[in-house]
Amino acid sequence: MSTDYRKNEEITLEITDLGAEGEGIGRTDAFLWFVKDALPGDRIRATVMKTKKSYGYARLQEVLVPSPDRIAPACPIARACGGCTLQAMNYAAQLRFKENKVLNNLRRIGGLDLSGVNCHPIRGMEDPFRYRNKAQFPVGTDKAGKPVAGFYAGRTHSIIPCEDCLLGTEENREILKTVLDWMEEFHVPAYDEAAGTGIVRHVLIRKGFRSGQIMVCLVTNGADLKKPGVLSDRLMALPGVTTVVQNINRERTNVILGKETLVLAGPGFITDTIGDTEFEISAQSFYQVNPVQTEVLYGTALKYAGLTGKENVWDLYCGIGTISLFMAKQAKKVYGDEIVPQAIEDARRNAVRNGICNAEFFVGKAEEVLPAWYAEQQRKPEAAREKIDVICVDPPRKGCDEACLQTMLQVAPERIVYVSCDSATLARDLKYLLASGQYSLTAVQPVDMFPQTVHVETVCLLSKLSEAKNHISVKVDMNEMDLTAAESKATYQEIKEWVKEKYGFHVSHLNIAKTKRKCGIIERQNYNLPKSEDSRSPETPKEKEEAIIAAFKAFRMI
Repeated sequence: MSTDYRKNEEITLEITDLGAEGEGIGRTDAFLWFVKDALPGDRIRATVMKTKKSYGYARLQEVLVPSPDRIAPACPIARACGGCTLQAMNYAAQLRFKENKVLNNLRRIGGLDLSGVNCHPIRGMEDPFRYRNKAQFPVGTDKAGKPVAGFYAGRTHSIIPCEDCLLGTEENREILKTVLDWMEEFHVPAYDEAAGTGIVRHVLIRKGFRSGQIMVCLVTNGADLKKPGVLSDRLMALPGVTTVVQNINRERTNVILGKETLVLAGPGFITDTIGDTEFEISAQSFYQVNPVQTEVLYGTALKYAGLTGKENVWDLYCGIGTISLFMAKQAKKVYGDEIVPQAIEDARRNAVRNGICNAEFFVGKAEEVLPAWYAEQQRKPEAAREKIDVICVDPPRKGCDEACLQTMLQVAPERIVYVSCDSATLARDLKYLLASGQYSLTAVQPVDMFPQTVHVETVCLLSKLSEAKNHISVKVDMNEMDLTAAESKATYQEIKEWVKEKYGFHVSHLNIAKTKRKCGIIERQNYNLPKSEDSRSPETPKEKEEAIIAAFKAFRMI
């Protein structure tokens, strides 16, 4: 394997695949290249940026022969911005890529034979632009000293000025202009990440697509603000704006919102409707960003739940209760759980707002709340134990904790509805659940919630088998043209270097090993195993685990 590539050396590549973050993948012999902005079917000229032992990064210089799926991006800064990684690919091709991504992950990571599963075609959008009801614009200063807002360039915190993202609503432009004009007029400085000084960090805008109500949230580095009344008056005069809030975040962190929010004008929240259920949405509420596709997603989850009015339902990772309240109208009782206290407060208010009395909400980790509830049920006389008929889960990208999955199997509902925003961790969790022999995978429905990006949502239905089997056989269908885990065999050092290059921090061998186990990657016997099964090692921090999973995806290990 040749690694004699020099920086800025020109190479010619045929792009054959897309990586987890939308980067084109090509080869020179057995050497793997990642090229941002390249598409499968492109023949390109690129220059070498950096190489490792078996892979490298290259910068696209020229598309020699374009992919038949390549189009001119609608946004003039699509290539510079780190958001719309697929905007140069026509929408039909985007949908094919996402559908294949879901099915391939289920086959390769989950080891599933999908021949007997009802795998539905992906549900796309009629208009794949202007769909986001939420936008978060970082604020900075340009070379002339003027305040600017926009988006971060990929893998950086350099702001690309953009006041009208084509994925967001048209109202965003005038709102941003109003904020930036106010900053310039009253000399309100933008936040400086490096120094930790300045005032305005982000402008967060939320719109209710059904209600038309708009919230503007100014995220600031402290409570003091010059002329806040002038700003709120100007914003409230804009069409649709019904509330203005100030969120205070003094932490030197990448987390956008702080814990304290002040209401400058209006009620401090907006409302919106999904189906016939109305929701109260605050600055910190989790609410799906694509309301059009949310109705498709939640409608599918409701259909898969198969409710008749007699069922008890657990909704894990429930957010502000969107799925919970959807299901409560057709269920006997719904329990919702979410780790964020503010979200549970929203969920309880939303239940009252909609006159729903059969929904109960808990604050805590799903892997702690559900096992505690189940243990409490087991202490009751058998006749008094509550039977759960359906469990619905909608976890974050990292998927479900193993303790949560184990308790789901102990509760043994008739149906499990799994809503996923990451098909790799979905596949891992399905593999765990199906290996018990208690369930079969009945249906799979991908939904394109995020056009122009690589992300895709999926709803899966697991149905309880009438007679539990002792084991379940799975089949891994590997395409010889794919880069599989068996072919890539990225070393620990290569994974560490990839994470350091992409994220800027160090991960240990132990971090990688623990994450491999979570992802279902089989490890050989390791001489570093603890001497006692009772030994305890520290958990891998969330940001490191997510970075390692991204590396696994990049190397096609999952």
